[in-house]
Amino acid sequence: MSRLKTALILIPVILLTACGGEPEDTRPGQPVAHRRAAFKEIIKYFEPMGVMIRANEYDAAKFQSLTLRMMELRDKPWEYFGPDTNYPPSRSREEVWTQPEKFEAGKKAFFDATDKLAAIAGTKDKREAGAAFQAVQKTCKDCHDAFKND
Repeated sequence: MSRLKTALILIPVILLTACGGEPEDTRPGQPVAHRRAAFKEIIKYFEPMGVMIRANEYDAAKFQSLTLRMMELRDKPWEYFGPDTNYPPSRSREEVWTQPEKFEAGKKAFFDATDKLAAIAGTKDKREAGAAFQAVQKTCKDCHDAFKND
């Protein structure tokens, strides 16, 4: 009976291991891995701001703190969109490189929106903070819709 139990435990583990998953970024400097990690760091501060707005638990000081931290990180991902960085595990579309003006315009829209968010961060007016947050969120969505395979 113990062999059967052991087999029942090991089979799913072996199958999951065999499935693999996403390929690892093994290129020199790992630009795709760094780019993805940089975006994840930004989201770590951006998403709690949205939760605060949506849950009607707006805290101006915390919102400001999260905004400032996000602003410190917002430049990081862009340096990793160099030539020859569209390979697995990247989810970027070819348009990042074939339509660089459009991609740059999306990046500028993100920077403009985050500048406005930073300018109002700390306001006691939840509506104003929510509108600025949503403007940044829209730039993210627009860019993902145009340049990212989900």
